[in-house]
Amino acid sequence: MLEIKNLKKTFNKGTINEKAALTGVSLTLNDGDFCTIIGGNGAGKSTILNAIAGVWPVDSGSIVLNGHDITWLPEHKRAKYIGRVFQDPMMGTAATMQIDENLALAARRGQSRFLKPGTTEAERTHYVDLLRSLDLGLEDRLTSKVGLLSGGQRQAITLLMASLKKPDLLLLDEHTAALDPKTAKKVLDLSDLIIQENQLTALMVTHNMKDAIAHGNRLIMMSDGNIIYDVSGEEKENLQVTDLLHKFEEAGSSDAVNDRLVLN
Repeated sequence: MLEIKNLKKTFNKGTINEKAALTGVSLTLNDGDFCTIIGGNGAGKSTILNAIAGVWPVDSGSIVLNGHDITWLPEHKRAKYIGRVFQDPMMGTAATMQIDENLALAARRGQSRFLKPGTTEAERTHYVDLLRSLDLGLEDRLTSKVGLLSGGQRQAITLLMASLKKPDLLLLDEHTAALDPKTAKKVLDLSDLIIQENQLTALMVTHNMKDAIAHGNRLIMMSDGNIIYDVSGEEKENLQVTDLLHKFEEAGSSDAVNDRLVLN
């Protein structure tokens, strides 16, 4: 489903702030893989998601998604292939628009725009069913402005929007980091459900070692712009937080294990 080869990206080249963010990353995801990414600050976790999403061009390497070479495709043209949920609950939705209007926008991603009613009755019925599955009481609030919702409710809607068109790849970029623990668990459980029901391929960046172990069928650890550990199957199921800490130490990256990683 996703094949990344020798991806490199350096920011601020030729200056004192030069930073090699990706140093030759190669990664292959099979169809249906749900892969979590763990690593310290500056490890390259969000950088690789931004590279896949096309936020900025990479220096070299290739990105092939479901047979399409998207390496040099602009971000807006990747939208029909990729769904994304950001860390900030404010980023994935239009705050001044209604819930049904936001969902309608997501349903039309990648399509040409025409002058016609924003949502049909059939669509609204479908959206009610989708919102009911969230169990957040939003099915009766189709006309509520999204900006009036809580962070957890907004992330849940963003999840629906990102998966509505069943993208080839779903990117979850620390999408529970801004939420309280109870709400974060709810959103993570919803993520699992949506990925499983829609049989999506997904990449989830997290600072939480326990979440990285508990979710998905595969885990990779990044350090200094590259992948230093890749585990799946039974080995991942038996993984403990102490094992991840040992891997950081083996790679000489124990200084990257900051308070946020440990305390989470």
